[in-house]
Amino acid sequence: MAIHRSAIKRARTSKERQLRNTAAKSAVRTAVKKYEESLEEGDINRASELLKKVDSALDKAAQKGAIHRNQVSRRKSRLTRKLNVIADEAKSDEKGLA
Repeated sequence: MAIHRSAIKRARTSKERQLRNTAAKSAVRTAVKKYEESLEEGDINRASELLKKVDSALDKAAQKGAIHRNQVSRRKSRLTRKLNVIADEAKSDEKGLA
């Protein structure tokens, strides 16, 4: 158990940060999960809207220090690339049918 005043404060603040980081990471995971489900369904319009929410959740997590900004950039890039690949496939399918 912490004895010094500074150690008591450090324990308290680290617990508060842990709760905040857990909430931010959970929000990111939930947003990404919904986004990937919409991609699997092939709903490009809904996926592009959800991508904006994922970007926002990632940026908020980075702002709070829960996720490093480079990881945020990498994840946003990968998620955007997934959407672009599916959108390109849909366009090529439409051209093939016409």
